[in-house]
Amino acid sequence: MDQLRLLVDNDTGIDDALALAYLCACDHVRIEAITSTPGNIDVDQVVANNRALLSLCGQPDVPVMIGASGPLEIPLVTTPETHGPQGVGYATLPTPEITAAHNEDAVDYWIEAALANPGELTILLTAPLTNFALALRREPKLPWLLRKVVIMGGAFYYQGNTTPTAEWNTHVDPHAAKEVFAAYTAAAEQGLEEDKLPIVCSLDTTERFEMQPEFLTQLAEEAGCAEPELVLPTDPEGTLSAASNPLVRYLSDALRFYFEFHLHYDQGYIADVHDFFAAGVAAGTLEYQTRLATVDVETESKLLFGTTVADYRGLWGKPANVRIVSSNDPDSGFAELLTRLGALARKLDTNS
Repeated sequence: MDQLRLLVDNDTGIDDALALAYLCACDHVRIEAITSTPGNIDVDQVVANNRALLSLCGQPDVPVMIGASGPLEIPLVTTPETHGPQGVGYATLPTPEITAAHNEDAVDYWIEAALANPGELTILLTAPLTNFALALRREPKLPWLLRKVVIMGGAFYYQGNTTPTAEWNTHVDPHAAKEVFAAYTAAAEQGLEEDKLPIVCSLDTTERFEMQPEFLTQLAEEAGCAEPELVLPTDPEGTLSAASNPLVRYLSDALRFYFEFHLHYDQGYIADVHDFFAAGVAAGTLEYQTRLATVDVETESKLLFGTTVADYRGLWGKPANVRIVSSNDPDSGFAELLTRLGALARKLDTNS
């Protein structure tokens, strides 16, 4: 596979962390920088989680930067009940050794990097779209400068996970999402090629990536752990992993919290790992198909606040501004995740 130069913008909760570990496990992916957006947790904790996880995954020199400290127009709402008070469930990570300070503003960095490397950079956005909206304000030519944009967010004619109709990332900062989609409508009207429109991974397809706890048992086997890793719904809540492998132990402790959260909300002892799927789309390793659509976001109605609406038939008379993922293959996706993470876990255990 050709090398992929990737910028990641996240709000490191549990599925963001899984996605980041997966990307670190992809030899063909070069993470240029991570920009941190408040969402699941506040931005300072996002930065700490990103730095610690990069250190654990053997990539401590990747720059981690801060952009916005909150949504464009509304107060920040975080989700400790979903991702834990620190965003990574029951997992604990050592304070990383920071080899260099990265104080540059995330938005400035994006623009400078895109201008210096036109057509080279892919952006993966698994957080509210605050930073990307600010970047598009400052540099409207970004849609032409970027190689590919992948967004995890939205729900189209599908039940929301925050309100009956709204998905979490979009609901946290719907004004930012509205600006991003409007910017791409304007770009499409100016002739932006279809293959440069954002690929949107919405709940319609990310919720098909429903992880079962047996995945962690398989991961421990793949990583060469001597003892079986069992995460069971009958375990006392908060049971910590005893796995000798540091990556297996971290992911097990993080995902156990996520399994418990989904069980509390009557979804079963499972974990919807939305951001892993989006990471696989960005990395070019997972199978999917898309449909062209024009997307807008509701920001006025109290009832439908944060709802994403897709016009697939051109009823608004506007050009398509996104490509919405319409199908994917969770079985092959989880097989890919198991292979990559298992190899990284063995490598980290060897180096420890």
